[in-house]
Amino acid sequence: MAAYADDASLGYARSLYFEANGFCEGGYEASWVRLQAGPVPLYFPNTASRVRSVRLHDLHHVLTGYDTTWTGESEIGAWEIGSGCADHWAAWLLNFNAVAIGLAIAPQATFHAFVRGRRTRNLYGGEFEEALLGERVGDMRRRLGLDRPTEVVPGDRARFVLVSIVSVATLAAVTALTVAPMLALVFWLRA
Repeated sequence: MAAYADDASLGYARSLYFEANGFCEGGYEASWVRLQAGPVPLYFPNTASRVRSVRLHDLHHVLTGYDTTWTGESEIGAWEIGSGCADHWAAWLLNFNAVAIGLAIAPQATFHAFVRGRRTRNLYGGEFEEALLGERVGDMRRRLGLDRPTEVVPGDRARFVLVSIVSVATLAAVTALTVAPMLALVFWLRA
């Protein structure tokens, strides 16, 4: 997990996060988003709905300390689902996909992040505002309950099983909708 000082502003910590990950001011204005899957780059549209969510998602990375590796994205996806994505539909979709990947590569870390999310809050209850960037990291962590330890309680595993089922189904549907047309094109071109 990456660590950002409690006394830093969210704006400063976010700029360090962008720099550490090679993000150009979050890419909020880009038309397309690039995701690297091993040697294969994947591109998808940077919709207004995604930008609305990712502005807060980036702050969540700073506040939770989850990094941008495949495991870190699985953890933050599980944490955001556990704490709820409100009406951020792009966040729900992307996070369910991340959890499905997390089940394959880091199931324990993904589960523990989900449990942590169930005990804390996030920023999805509102909208991104520039004023958020002036807040102190430590103050926001305390406000969201991220400064407290979490433990597994009855019901967490059952809820995680339900989230896992939805996550795998979501990833299967997204994969089918994106890969099937590409495969059909390849077969058509070969015919």
